[in-house]
Amino acid sequence: MKSNNNSKFILAFRLLGWLEGFSFLLLIFLGMPLKYMAGNASVVKAIGMPHGILFVTYVVFANLLAEELEWPIKVRVYAFLAAVLPFGTFVFEKKYLSA
Repeated sequence: MKSNNNSKFILAFRLLGWLEGFSFLLLIFLGMPLKYMAGNASVVKAIGMPHGILFVTYVVFANLLAEELEWPIKVRVYAFLAAVLPFGTFVFEKKYLSA
């Protein structure tokens, strides 16, 4: 990819990270309490599939970006861990993708 394409790809990955991270937080802090404390699983059902799609897309994009930018193994592992830790995508974006 050309440098301009890299910056667009990074911007798309940053946006994807925010969307994935936000959907994960909605599931953890809104969906799960409603499901287990109030017996209402509607939020989990509504957000679960979009979050799953965002999660898989984030992991694929992280792998593609890691290859393109030749990230060291340590950064690649952090990118993948970020997808499964609350607030992880936000921290990863701030530390490794901010200009």
